[in-house]
Amino acid sequence: NVMNAIGMGQAMDAQTSNPLQSAMGGGGMMGASGIDTWKELLNNQELLESQYDTVSGRWPESFNEVILIVDENNRVSDYMLYSLGLLSQEELSESFQSVLEGKESKLSDIPTYSNEELLGMTFKLVLNTDLYEKENNLWMNRSDDQAFVDEVVANGEDMEIVGIMRPNPEAVATGETGSIGYTSLLKEHIMQAVNGSEIVEEQINNPEINVFTGLEFPENTNEEFDFAALSDEERAYMATLSEVELAELLNTYQDNFNATYESNLATLAAVDEEKPSAINLYAKDFETKDNLEKIISDYNTRETDAGRDENVITYSDLVGTIMSSVTSIINIISYVLIAFVGVSLVVSSIMIGIITYISVLERTKEIGILRSVGASKRDISRVFNAETFIIGLFSGLLGIGITALLNIPISLIIKNMTDISGIASLPIEGAAFLVLVSLMLTVIAGLIPARMAAKKDPVEALRSE
Repeated sequence: NVMNAIGMGQAMDAQTSNPLQSAMGGGGMMGASGIDTWKELLNNQELLESQYDTVSGRWPESFNEVILIVDENNRVSDYMLYSLGLLSQEELSESFQSVLEGKESKLSDIPTYSNEELLGMTFKLVLNTDLYEKENNLWMNRSDDQAFVDEVVANGEDMEIVGIMRPNPEAVATGETGSIGYTSLLKEHIMQAVNGSEIVEEQINNPEINVFTGLEFPENTNEEFDFAALSDEERAYMATLSEVELAELLNTYQDNFNATYESNLATLAAVDEEKPSAINLYAKDFETKDNLEKIISDYNTRETDAGRDENVITYSDLVGTIMSSVTSIINIISYVLIAFVGVSLVVSSIMIGIITYISVLERTKEIGILRSVGASKRDISRVFNAETFIIGLFSGLLGIGITALLNIPISLIIKNMTDISGIASLPIEGAAFLVLVSLMLTVIAGLIPARMAAKKDPVEALRSE
């Protein structure tokens, strides 16, 4: 779970609970809390290469190498340009405002950039812990000190774009475009650097003391800041400060008085690898996903039955949630189509029955002749049942044949429109089932006319014209 601070803007204090908080650019740092343009790549190089096409450059090989991910048209958003330092904050603000007002974006004439201009672009990596400086045994936040931030940025590690990648047309697991992709090596590097910093080690070694105030963490986080709680040494130290320094120190006390040990570590982006807050599982197919879900559900059931509710895993099946919504929509459409098909089948069955009945009326004399030469009622019924059987068989086969032929142009059209192949197909099992349905319906529709033909009186039948 990674969040980054990116851009070329003014200095801002960006404090999150994520292990990676970086600042890129020569001018300062900006906190990006709403839109995250830095994405961690899946830790599977073979899968990545199958899902992305290389536009230019290569894949990252070390923690300080990243890639730029563009869309199928080699484009990125205006926010991405801002994050790369190619667009000013004022231009981005004007673009957003134009969109909100329903006007055409003022960035329609953005120049294009060659691969050479983007490859080799470097950024500066700044950690949350880099923004704090220790003064008189207290750690002070210096993110409002532009000179301090400029020095931190200048001393930050270089991050370089070494490749430009584009999602493969056949990709099914990319999910990211218009972003900077980094490997797990960068995340591990950040975690180790943050956890090994002086301020984090001091906080971990003194879990009862707030490193920002020098006081013990309050038992009740709703308590008000009380100067009486300060020691004589702290009051004496305050007396030596100027008004500006004193105001800054008091703000630090007040802002961090109700902090907790956990919130301080989150502010510093410290991470305990032994206690992950979340684990992402990527199933290779739907069958595997269902198996994973069953394993977790069975585990939760065992823990609940054993009275260990604290061990129950709370999980979110994102794909399952999306698929359930899609399935609901498809089911609604299917029910509507089934209703239409049902009406069509009823109408066709009635028509078959009528046609068979008309055939009986037109062949009444033939029925009388057959009965006069010794044909039984069952024989007459079998004649008409055989006719309906043949009608049902040939109509079913004809419908399946036409459907199979139509699947070819339909699949080609959908392939050209959506790049999805083989969408229209008819499985053999489905075709056989449809033929059986056609046979059953036609035979049932012909039973009553066939029975009527069998019951006709031979003498009366022979008299008919």
